[in-house]
Amino acid sequence: MFASKRGVTLAVATLVALSLLGAKWYSADRHARYEVVPVARGDIETTVSAIGTLKPRHQVEVGARVSGQIDRLHVKVGDRVEKGQLLVEIDPRIPRATVNAGRAQLANLEAQLTEARARHELTRQQMARQQQMHKDRATRLEDVQTAVAEHKMAIARIEQLKAQIEQTQSTLSGDEAQLDYTRIYAPMAGTVVSLSAEEGQTLNATYQTPALLRIADLSTMTVWAEVSEADVVKVKAGMPVYFTTLGGNGRRWPGQVRQVLPAPADPEGKSAGTPLAPSTNKVILYTVLFDVDNADGALMAQMTAQVSFVVDAARDALLVPLPALDASAEKPGHFQARILNAAGEAELREVRVGVRNRLSAQVLAGLEEGERLITGEGQGGERPARFQW
Repeated sequence: MFASKRGVTLAVATLVALSLLGAKWYSADRHARYEVVPVARGDIETTVSAIGTLKPRHQVEVGARVSGQIDRLHVKVGDRVEKGQLLVEIDPRIPRATVNAGRAQLANLEAQLTEARARHELTRQQMARQQQMHKDRATRLEDVQTAVAEHKMAIARIEQLKAQIEQTQSTLSGDEAQLDYTRIYAPMAGTVVSLSAEEGQTLNATYQTPALLRIADLSTMTVWAEVSEADVVKVKAGMPVYFTTLGGNGRRWPGQVRQVLPAPADPEGKSAGTPLAPSTNKVILYTVLFDVDNADGALMAQMTAQVSFVVDAARDALLVPLPALDASAEKPGHFQARILNAAGEAELREVRVGVRNRLSAQVLAGLEEGERLITGEGQGGERPARFQW
């Protein structure tokens, strides 16, 4: 009887121990939960970021080529102008007086030339008559020689006057050009973006051309992007690019790289090609240019652009978070990933990726759409199925 009670007690103790063990296993298993994300499709791109400044694709500084007082300004900032439109009038009185004096001098020389030609004809006739009389022994040789000399002097006088007329015409052409310069016309169609002159202002164009205004064609803008030397090797002419502006409400403007300037942007404002002293505290930046259509006028000069050069891209690709992958040391471009299979168990996969950035990677092989990729372990994830009491 005692042995029977002892066996019952042992059996009960065994069942209790097994129950406690099962409860502990279940309790521990409850905390082994996985954080997963589904393998899904989407778009991905690898980009090089840069900051740029917008400038008109075509613009020109309009200056004055003559000195004088500004009589009239026909435009103001923001005006749309056409090529050949009158912009500025400068006091023309002094250039006009110079032109009138030149024309009068030219008329005087032409009158002298007419007289010299008449003199030339007279001396020719006198020379011919003296030569005939000399053959008839009716005149002296001295008179013949005098007639010949006067004829040659008449010819020389004509050539002299022709040279003076040519010189005067050349001077007059320059003076007429100076008179024309008192009326300044638009060299291109565009918008007046700056104006640095006022009516009544006196200009001095003796040593340099005073800048009066700037005209820009705002229908096409150029982005001047500054790219670091670490990234510029990835940027090539012809590659796609887009940018946003601070006030653009997220709008993207697409473009295509036109040119990568071979010399770095100069931080000290020196001219291109001027060697710079080496410095360890300055970032070397290279200028990249691309154009963008601005037909709606939403872009303005000197706007700041947040630029993204698209180095690589994939559309409707299988995407996974890059931090969930472990790089393979033996196979470049290959990674290892864990998925949660249908049985609720973690399964190791080898994954080959394509386009990737700092956040995501394109899956080329190793995973299927909809599979659950394990990204970590925590309290809020899925728990694998285990044996439970």
